[in-house]
Amino acid sequence: MRLHLLVVLILSFATPLRAEDALSSWNEGQAKKAIVAFVSRVTQPGPDFVKPEDRIAVFDNDGTLWTEWPAYSQLLFALDRVKALAPQHPEWRGRQPFKAALAGDVKALAASGEKGAVEIVGATHAGNTPEAFQAIVSQWLASAEHPRFKARYDRLVYQPMLDLLAYLRANGFKTYIVSGGGAEFLRAFSERVYGVPPEQVVGSTIVTKYEVLDGAPVLMREAKIDFIDDKAGKPVAINKYIGKRPIAAFGNSDGDFQMLEWTTAGPGPRFGLIVHHDDEAREAAYDRKSSVGRLDRALDEAGKRGWTLVSMKNDWKRIFPAP
Repeated sequence: MRLHLLVVLILSFATPLRAEDALSSWNEGQAKKAIVAFVSRVTQPGPDFVKPEDRIAVFDNDGTLWTEWPAYSQLLFALDRVKALAPQHPEWRGRQPFKAALAGDVKALAASGEKGAVEIVGATHAGNTPEAFQAIVSQWLASAEHPRFKARYDRLVYQPMLDLLAYLRANGFKTYIVSGGGAEFLRAFSERVYGVPPEQVVGSTIVTKYEVLDGAPVLMREAKIDFIDDKAGKPVAINKYIGKRPIAAFGNSDGDFQMLEWTTAGPGPRFGLIVHHDDEAREAAYDRKSSVGRLDRALDEAGKRGWTLVSMKNDWKRIFPAP
């Protein structure tokens, strides 16, 4: 028992992984310094030391861990699914929102509102088990190509954020994804791409029910929205599924505002970070007026709230992993 306690103590106070080794895709600057200072503060002996079991960090996905421009990847997946299933549904050619989806008319699709979204979700995400749906997502990721970068979507992840995930985990943090995207969509690739296991993924959900089919118990996904994990829903979901307030939160849009606000309002050392898309040459430049990843309030309030604002253009040596 004494040996076990000694090992625990040694690991608890271990020197943080050298930032120059772990955060090699970050340029030297205030953002990198802030990350390193926070990690050192909560992992080294002192009044701000945080026990490993309380070192919880939450990350948004779209626009924070991988590209969301010019449209959310899950939306593009849904559009591709409509096209793939269209031969079985000739009536879709004259019926909205499927007509808009088949034409790739995102504006008309958005105009269909929640009713249209539920119809698209029902046709492309439901009527299957979580395992079957994840297999469909994996097949799509293996073949779908981003219109600008001509690469698979799961290769358009941000190398600096991959480095940050690894750096935090090496320093005793448990990393979670808390996304407005679908939980089952993310679970299809989160561990392979981010090193985040499916049980550490929190996202939007559709109604799922227990059934017995042909004598076998299964979970079936239905064409009904269960929970939207966005904005004020994120802290609620964190409390419900994680059960502890994180000490660090990372996002890129106003959809992440409440998650950062709630995280950094807790007692003790806290850290909030916003990724600002300001690199049109290497990825995209958008914020206040964007239809995806809109960053307005959080951009204005980051400074006074003590959140670190990351410039993709200035703080990141590179955007995506090497081919």
